[in-house]
Amino acid sequence: METIYLDHAATTPLDGRVLAAMTPYLKESFGNADSRYALGRQAASAVLSARDVIGSLIGGSGGSVYFTSCGSEANSWALKGVCAANFGKKHTIVLSAIEHPSLLRAAEDMSVFGYKTVLVRPDKDGVVPAAAIKRALCDDVAFVGVMAANNETGVLQPAAEIYSLCREAGAFYFCDCVQAAGTIDLTSPVADGMSFSAHKFYGPKGVGGLWLKKGARIQRLVSGGQQEGGMRGGTTFVAGVVGMAEALKLACDGMKEENERLASLRDGFVKHVLSRVSARPVGSQNRLPSNANIAFGGVRGEQLVIALDMLGVAASTGSACSSGASKPSSVLLAMGLSEEEAASCVRFTFGRENTPANAEAAAEKVIAAARRLGARML
Repeated sequence: METIYLDHAATTPLDGRVLAAMTPYLKESFGNADSRYALGRQAASAVLSARDVIGSLIGGSGGSVYFTSCGSEANSWALKGVCAANFGKKHTIVLSAIEHPSLLRAAEDMSVFGYKTVLVRPDKDGVVPAAAIKRALCDDVAFVGVMAANNETGVLQPAAEIYSLCREAGAFYFCDCVQAAGTIDLTSPVADGMSFSAHKFYGPKGVGGLWLKKGARIQRLVSGGQQEGGMRGGTTFVAGVVGMAEALKLACDGMKEENERLASLRDGFVKHVLSRVSARPVGSQNRLPSNANIAFGGVRGEQLVIALDMLGVAASTGSACSSGASKPSSVLLAMGLSEEEAASCVRFTFGRENTPANAEAAAEKVIAAARRLGARML
């Protein structure tokens, strides 16, 4: 049975063109980018080229790209590094209540150094109001974190407006762009710092990055080596950064057309499901074109995901980083959903290999699984 994959927010398959770009740096040109002989120079040249390509597509010329192992690492580094640079001067962290666990847990870690965290809740549509961020700003704020698009609901956040407020207040604004990169135009910065991860846009797992505005005050992540300008020591994953650059370029080249195609697939799928099952979309419809988060009346989302897996459909109840959690999503609870409603939600996220035919087939399987589990039908 062929799997219909509808969990692209968790990860995406590696594009064959990306693998082809990576392969020489796994085999023939395998040198360490910090070695001085020919193989090393070949690798260093590839890393430099990849950094230039990514910098032109994320953040533009007003900052620097630093390579990391993933988006979570970039998020944690941004928060802890900025707080370390402000140690003894500012003591407050402001985060939205819908941030990725890598930021929320990093903020908790900083409490032992005297930092307090202010959480700003979203409205019922999953949007973090810029006005609420403004109310939380004061001279003591070292770091503000509000993502570009939520990883569970896909809802877009007012990043540009929040950035303007933070500049006025003199606070560092960080924007988790892991779900947005390759889908939203980021050629101009939407924050002082932005994170991204290759496997979200058909690149390899194990490589991501952090863009920082020039002059950003931040402490290093890994001491010891001179890689990444002395900010993150350790051997550079040459093939990975080459693949990330190629994947991002391909995603951005066809962004407009693919976004339109995905939105059409998603909307057709949602309409089909809602015509037969008592369910409702969760969150603002101003969201990523690939994302549909649906609350099913009378069914637990975890049960539906398992039933769909048996029918050959891959979907999820939320963030892959929290998939082992038994509690309802903190994102959905922060939006005001009851525990029962939050527990009924399933996230479907579409991608390149999805077609109108398999989206329709997936909708029929969702309807069948929901009926079998006792969902309220129309």
